[in-house]
Amino acid sequence: MSGWSQREIQVDTGGRGFYNLTPGLAELVNESGIETGLCHCFIRHTSASLLITENADPDVLRDFENYFLKHVPDGDPVYLHDAEGPDDMPAHIRSMWTGCSHGIPIENGGLALGTWQGLYLWEHRSRPHRRRVLVTLAG
Repeated sequence: MSGWSQREIQVDTGGRGFYNLTPGLAELVNESGIETGLCHCFIRHTSASLLITENADPDVLRDFENYFLKHVPDGDPVYLHDAEGPDDMPAHIRSMWTGCSHGIPIENGGLALGTWQGLYLWEHRSRPHRRRVLVTLAG
C-alpha cells in the first residue's frame, strides 16, 4: 500500500520520565500497510520532547535525567519564567535541547530503527500531563 495517513496519539504521563512510543508506532505502521516510506512524529508541547535513544539499558535513561537535573536544575533563580512552578522553565530548556520531532524510515513494512533504538516521549514536568503526538505516515 502507498499513501499518507495521520493520527494523533495521546500519552498520559505520570510526571517526569520516559515513555516508550516504539511499540505503538510499530503497530500503526503495520496497520497502515506501508512497505517503504516515512513515519514522522511531532509532539505538540514545549515542556516535553521526543528522542531516539538506547532501548535496552534503563541506566541510559537515568543518566539522561541526571545530566539534565545537574545542568538544567529546577528552581534555578536565574529563570524568570516560573508561571507553573520551579520545573516550568527547565522543562522548556530541556525540550528545546532534545527536540520536538523525529522521522523514522519505514522499511519492509516496519520501523527501520537500529537494534538498540527506540522512540521515547520524555516528560520534563514533575506532575502528570496528557501529551499529544501527531504521527504522519507516508509511503
